[in-house]
Amino acid sequence: MIGGPTAAGKSALALELAERLGGEIVSADSRQVYREFDIGTAKPGEAERARVPHALIDVAEPTETYTVARYREAATAAIAAAHAAGRLPLLVGGTGFYIRAVLGGTPIPEVAPDPERRAWLMAQPDLHARLQALDPESAARLHPNDRFRLARAIEVVTATGRPLATFKAEAAPYRVVYLVAALPPDDLAARIAARTEQMLAAGWRDEVARLVAKYGPALPLLRTLGYAELVAEMAGEATAAEATERIVRNTRRYARRQLTWFRAERSAHWLDMAGRGNLKAWIDAAIAEIRPLLEAGPG
Repeated sequence: MIGGPTAAGKSALALELAERLGGEIVSADSRQVYREFDIGTAKPGEAERARVPHALIDVAEPTETYTVARYREAATAAIAAAHAAGRLPLLVGGTGFYIRAVLGGTPIPEVAPDPERRAWLMAQPDLHARLQALDPESAARLHPNDRFRLARAIEVVTATGRPLATFKAEAAPYRVVYLVAALPPDDLAARIAARTEQMLAAGWRDEVARLVAKYGPALPLLRTLGYAELVAEMAGEATAAEATERIVRNTRRYARRQLTWFRAERSAHWLDMAGRGNLKAWIDAAIAEIRPLLEAGPG
C-alpha cells in the first residue's frame, strides 16, 4: 500500500514495485475513478496501464456519485482478484479516506445517496456550520472546503439520527505494509509547480473545455481542485497566469492536508524521496528499503 501527497512520486514507485514484485495496482484516488477526467487527475496513461494491470480507474461516469462504500466494495473485490491471480495487490493513491476504508479504519454507514438532497446541500454556502450543529465531531475532522464529505456526513446524520463516529469500523483481513512517499516541503512545492505546467502543456485546458461543453460548468467534479480554477479562467474570472498560480497554491494546500492525514496513520512507514539522486536510483533504494518490510509483514 502506497499513500502520500500529490506529486510525491507514488505512481512511479508503484509501477516499479508492481513490475519487480509481480503486482497489480489498485487505485485509491477519488477522482481517477471517473471517466473523462484524465489530465487534471494525473491518471495513468495507456503506456503505464500496459506495463502493469490497474484497477478502479475509469469505473464511474462523471455524473455519478461514487461513495466510499462503493469504493470499498470494489477495492476489496479487486484485491481478492489479484490474490487469486497470484499477484501482489498494491493499493496506491492520495485519498487517505479510501485507504482507511479498505483497511477497516473507517466506519461506512449503509446510507444510499439522495441525488436531489445532495444537489440541494451542495448549493448551500454554510455546509460546515450545518454539520457543526448536527455532528460536531465530524465537523471538527473535516475541512470546511471539503464539500463532498461535509454533504455526505449531513446525509448520514439526517438519515440515521446518528453521527458518523457511532458507526463501527470493520477490520480488514489483510497483512499490510503501509508506505508513505514524502518529500521536504520545498521539494514537494517545486514538483507541484512543475507538474502543473506539464499538465497544462499536455492539454488540460482543452480537457476542461470539452467537459464544460458536455456537462456544463456546474458539474460537481468541475468544482474540484484544478478544474475549478480553469473553469473560472474560461468564464473570464481569472487570467491564464492567475489560474495557474491558484492551481499551484491550492494544490500545495491540499498536499499539506494530505500529509496531516498520513501522519495520523501510525502503522505507516515513511519513505524519504529526498537525496536519492535520479528517479531510477531513488526507486532502487526504496525497493531495497521495502523488501525487508514485505518479508517481515506489518509492524
